[in-house]
Amino acid sequence: MVGREKFNAELQKVQDLLLELSNTAISTLDKSMDYLLGNDIEGALTVINNDVHINRMEEEVNDRVILLIAKQQPVATDLRRLMVLVKIASDMERIGDYAVNIAKETIRIGKDEHIEPIHLLDEMRVKTIAMLKQILDAFIHENIDEAKKIAKLDDEVDELYGHAIRTLLNVGVKKPEQLSQVTQLSFVCRYLERSADHATNLAERLLYLLKGKHYELNN
Repeated sequence: MVGREKFNAELQKVQDLLLELSNTAISTLDKSMDYLLGNDIEGALTVINNDVHINRMEEEVNDRVILLIAKQQPVATDLRRLMVLVKIASDMERIGDYAVNIAKETIRIGKDEHIEPIHLLDEMRVKTIAMLKQILDAFIHENIDEAKKIAKLDDEVDELYGHAIRTLLNVGVKKPEQLSQVTQLSFVCRYLERSADHATNLAERLLYLLKGKHYELNN
């Protein structure tokens, strides 16, 4: 196998691993919300225990990229792609961390009945997961048009976030005995909103990969 063919083969392995990491992180975030809504403490514990798998995949992506750079001496465009892969792996690892944080809030809430605004969190989950899946598909197909649509979706998540937080604060005022759950669900809202922000990061990284310029889609 000649040098270029070997590089392409190794690069494909890294991209396949990144795709596995991404799908795992997105699925874990989705499951963590299922467990929250279902007061499923055992399920939440599996999210926490399985986080090490996501962390190891991110580390493997980083290690393989370093080896590629050291052994293959990639040209500028290849180097840009490798750097983007590392950054996307970091974004996905953070999404896995947010899933763990949601799982911890689920355990803190326990079997208590959820307060009324819980449906707003589910709406945030649906939009956030859709964003992440959309940008991952855009990355696979290197689709710039789809990547540019992410900013609008992020605005919708931000609006839902603001609405959910205001609603939760009103519940806290009217029902101070529910203040603990208000706090916990407010954190969950924040973790979902941050996950959506990472989807926007991924879109910006794809644009940088394909255009060679940095774009800020939230401005």
